[in-house]
Amino acid sequence: MSLVIPDEFLQTAHISEADLKLEIAILLFQQEKITLGTASQFAGMNQLGFQRVLGSRKIPIHYGIEDFRQDLRTLEANDWQ
Repeated sequence: MSLVIPDEFLQTAHISEADLKLEIAILLFQQEKITLGTASQFAGMNQLGFQRVLGSRKIPIHYGIEDFRQDLRTLEANDWQ
């Protein structure tokens, strides 16, 4: 599924596409709907950079064994980097 955000929306919200993707990734990560790896990938960042953003916002990092396994599956499925 692809989601198209109209430029007018971004302009009205005074947010760039990259910043909106980051905010969505943070929100879904906080709600434990996606893993750290998936969130950082969606935001277009490496995990360390994403963790720094979370730290600057005082958002705790929850990362358990199942999160690790899911991240491994994601990386293997994407077969990149």
